[in-house]
Amino acid sequence: MDVTPLFDLADVSVDRAGRRVLDRVSLRLDPGERLALVGPNGAGKTTLLRALVGLETPSAGRLVAFGRERRVEKDFREVRARAGFLFQDADDQLFSPTVIEDVAFGPLNLGLSAKEAVARAEETLERLGLAALARRITHRLSGGEKRLVALAGVLAMRPEALLLDEPTNALDAERFARLEAILADLPLAMVIVSHDHRFLERLAHRVVLLTEGRLVPAAFHRHPHVHDHVHVHALDADHGRAHDAPVG
Repeated sequence: MDVTPLFDLADVSVDRAGRRVLDRVSLRLDPGERLALVGPNGAGKTTLLRALVGLETPSAGRLVAFGRERRVEKDFREVRARAGFLFQDADDQLFSPTVIEDVAFGPLNLGLSAKEAVARAEETLERLGLAALARRITHRLSGGEKRLVALAGVLAMRPEALLLDEPTNALDAERFARLEAILADLPLAMVIVSHDHRFLERLAHRVVLLTEGRLVPAAFHRHPHVHDHVHVHALDADHGRAHDAPVG
């Protein structure tokens, strides 16, 4: 059966300040697929996530999202409603005075009434085990609480895909485990950027490596040390073999 991808990029390039950040990137994300996106700092991972929702403008290539080619700002308004973007820094995402107002903001923008949006926010917080935070002042939350509330705000919009930029940032062990359990239970497509390869290995179906602006297939690979470590290796395009040098 032919599956229509949620995102389908062909030779997409992004330039910034005279520098090519993404260089002819091709990427496909199918419904329900969890894709790990790895690479060194500065490789362009956040830029790629931003390009998927129109926050970066490609200088070349073709970007199709949810079955339609997207080129200009108005094309991406629908995309942002259907693909939830969790920023790397939760403080960039939380701006309402209280948690319940922040989580209800997205549903309000989707056209729900104030009553419906609050009900959606309350249901989402309850489902994530965050109901006790509903009346808290947003800027007084801990870093881990902010991260989970930001995720609640994204999920309250009921997206079809999640774009997660370092989702485990600022999380202690308890909230890390909670976040992972939440994500593992969601039947949504995801693109997950993280330097935690163990976390990615447990969640992702597939992994790709972004390096020097180029995207290549990769695979998780374990090395037998005194302590078990998970690394990601780029794959040989011709033979599917892992290169010797680990990434990250």
